[in-house]
Amino acid sequence: MKITVCIGSSCHLKGSRQVVEKLQALIAQNNLSDKIELSGTFCMSNCQKGVCVTLDGQVYSLAPDTTESFFETEVLPKF
Repeated sequence: MKITVCIGSSCHLKGSRQVVEKLQALIAQNNLSDKIELSGTFCMSNCQKGVCVTLDGQVYSLAPDTTESFFETEVLPKF
């Protein structure tokens, strides 16, 4: 599974660093480091939607305070 987080300037201002840090912690807490590839990319051309994240090609819009619920509803059920 691959999760990509936009780290472009707009998403950075909206909290992409915190989203990355939360995802890293959640991946580690759930012992999924060997099953999830977490990466960053620059602009995904959805700047108005907040921190853009793709999960296996599907685009999501996250904020630091919605990252945990995204992980619980979209990532964990796939394992």
